[in-house]
Amino acid sequence: MTIHDRARAAWAEIPVPAIAEPGRPLRRVFVRDLLLDGLIGIYPQERQKSQKILINMELWVTETPGRPPQSYAEVVCYEQLVTRAKALLADGHVELVETLAERLAAICLEDSRVERCRVRVEKPVAIAEAAGVGVEIDRNRKQSGIV
Repeated sequence: MTIHDRARAAWAEIPVPAIAEPGRPLRRVFVRDLLLDGLIGIYPQERQKSQKILINMELWVTETPGRPPQSYAEVVCYEQLVTRAKALLADGHVELVETLAERLAAICLEDSRVERCRVRVEKPVAIAEAAGVGVEIDRNRKQSGIV
């Protein structure tokens, strides 16, 4: 079993609490196992040499009741999420995985249709004996003070 297989299996086991109001449809948009290079970490060598960063994002998006989306403008685009994540890492060094996760969550919540997001940031090669280390956060529009 590869590191990615173990990470995928661990991600799938995490329970997802109900967040929808009764009768309010939500769609789950996700980016799974996005593997990028970036400068992240507190150690001197991590400031000089990029390393692999594994990113997972889940977004719970309000749907238009009664019908599926009809156009691109009606959906939250996962390609745009990936592009923004790449740009965030291209901006330069980030000290903490927690900081990167918060920045990614803020990007997810920029779209007013996104009610909630879960972001997981891992460093899959930071500790040789572990499949990955990192942080996972769960944010929603109400907690974040976004209306």
